[in-house]
Amino acid sequence: MAASAAVAVWGLHAAGLLTLPPRHDPFAPLDVAEAPNWLTPLKLRRTRADPPACLAALQAAGLRFEPVPDRPLQDGCGLENAVRLRAGREVALGTPTLLSCPAALSFALWERHVLQPLSRQHFGRPATSVQHLGSYACRDVNRGDGRATGRRSRHATADALDVAGVTLEGGRTLVLRRDAARPWSDGRAATDPAQAFLFDLHAGACRSFDGVLGPGYNAVHADHFHLEVGGWPMCR
Repeated sequence: MAASAAVAVWGLHAAGLLTLPPRHDPFAPLDVAEAPNWLTPLKLRRTRADPPACLAALQAAGLRFEPVPDRPLQDGCGLENAVRLRAGREVALGTPTLLSCPAALSFALWERHVLQPLSRQHFGRPATSVQHLGSYACRDVNRGDGRATGRRSRHATADALDVAGVTLEGGRTLVLRRDAARPWSDGRAATDPAQAFLFDLHAGACRSFDGVLGPGYNAVHADHFHLEVGGWPMCR
């Protein structure tokens, strides 16, 4: 019944007989500033697939970046519709990094609707910078066992970013790590506020990125979140 009603409403809208607010209009452009709803994944996919629209959405989101020339794929590595990301809307980056526009757009959503709200929720202050371990790298998937996988990583097309830590207003830095003393566990059971924050940050990333791997996945990811777009859906 709900699906039939939605189809009817969209039909009236398409015929010009009904006006929908942009956040409820599936044909409206993605606005990163809007609170995400059930249409956001649809708008995100459509915007990622349209290079001019992707760059326009990044610009409107307030990210600091400049487009970089394409590098045709060679041996599975290259850049297409990529940017040199220098900072988010409110957070600095440890160093500028090459990132595809689709991945940068997911970063914009994650920063605004996950990172900053969680930072204020857990600590009462915003995040000021994000530390990362890089994005573009011409390499295969790393399983950590030394064996070749024969599959290019999403890093090979700048579609992935490895986030290693977050600095809060006031200078406190929360660094990702998994060891015997601080195992990566369910954030609902975490007694350490920093660990609970990082766990929530990981879970929230799964709403903006196609693939998310963290300290709970394997030893290779013990010190960072791997955030990617374009691959198989995963949240580990």
